[in-house]
Amino acid sequence: MAILSSSNRDDDVKNARPSYFDLPPLDVSEAFPQATPASKFPPCASDYFQLDELLTPEEQAVREKVRDCMEKEIAPIMTEYWEKAKFPFHVIPKLGALGVAGGTIKGYGCPGLSITGSAIAIAEIARVDASSSTFVLVHSSLAMLTIALCGSEAQKQKYLPSLAQLQTIACWALTEPEYGSDASALKTTATKVAGGWILEGQKRWIGNSTFADVLVIFARNTTTNQINGYIVKKDTPGLTVTKIENKIGLRIVQNGDIVMRNVFVPDEDRIAGVNSFQDTSKVLAVSRVMVAWQPIGISMGIYDMCHRYLKERKQFGAPLAAFQINQQKLVQMLGNIQGMILVGWRLCKLYESGKMTPGHASLGKSWITLRARETAALGRELLGGNGILADFLVAKAFCDLEPIYTYEGTYDINTLVTGREVTGFASFKPVSGKSRL
Repeated sequence: MAILSSSNRDDDVKNARPSYFDLPPLDVSEAFPQATPASKFPPCASDYFQLDELLTPEEQAVREKVRDCMEKEIAPIMTEYWEKAKFPFHVIPKLGALGVAGGTIKGYGCPGLSITGSAIAIAEIARVDASSSTFVLVHSSLAMLTIALCGSEAQKQKYLPSLAQLQTIACWALTEPEYGSDASALKTTATKVAGGWILEGQKRWIGNSTFADVLVIFARNTTTNQINGYIVKKDTPGLTVTKIENKIGLRIVQNGDIVMRNVFVPDEDRIAGVNSFQDTSKVLAVSRVMVAWQPIGISMGIYDMCHRYLKERKQFGAPLAAFQINQQKLVQMLGNIQGMILVGWRLCKLYESGKMTPGHASLGKSWITLRARETAALGRELLGGNGILADFLVAKAFCDLEPIYTYEGTYDINTLVTGREVTGFASFKPVSGKSRL
């Protein structure tokens, strides 16, 4: 009896299949002509309470500029890149031309936006694509802001101008495999040597890290046992970065594992203003406000998509928008968004007046992400079968919200930050780590 090789068997199977098995899929507009996919993004319909009037003319101009770019440049390609889990590097110059990287930072080629203007920019990016907003937020509100608030004048002059133009890209590395919510216990070490420092350790979930030119790394000073900050350049000997695969959310974001083995950082790249974990709080105060505006933008996009879809799609001889239960869900989504925007706007005003506390920021982030998850779930229901297709945005946004619900403090951790502030009792960990069983 003849024994077929695996290649011969594969050829036989292929030849036995009908030829249509090898055909490319139909374009979604041809396969489902009754509704418009997200590649042609719907107009904004979510500002029911006319909250745009709360913005200054400058902030409104930022909103329109970012919205126009995202709808024209990002919407047509986002599903393809999300599906492939790859980053569209060719759009970086277009995002750089918006002039929003650097956010609230003044000077050094940065835009010097109000915190509300910076938040609006993040929301408008997230409205079309959450991954793009995370890319900008990590680069701008974490890495750049750390250099701006904690770096030396020489570091600001050296790094910020090119980062503001997105000519160079940055990441921000705090989280480790063993320390997520408990980030202050990080194990990566920094040991003083002649002319600089030696970094040893590992970081995980670091957005932008696989292609970042500049990596802001936090490590424990082996002499003081305090957390210090360092600027590490890509291709530094001993530094390796690998992509985390198989994510279901923010698939365009290139999250990486960073491993440092005997990585030398010169003294000039030690961030002098980071001398303890508390020094990261002034950066996180701003970034947590920015993160709160991501789910606002995502929810706006979901609503806009559902609003158009329900008017276009017909069943039982009528548009889906004509059915009572669909209207109820749509209005519930709309109400969520009005409340989310008002909470986000108030956070910005508290920050600008110097009154915002960690509890304020944590409650804003946790409550807004909770409402956004509800909004996404309702949107998924409204789109029926198309609610699981990334082509119609909602399924993609549904998945993208999950990591946002978790990062910059999980819902539970942020709740406990606010709980500590209103009760005076910290409840982050049990009194004893030992089981009583």
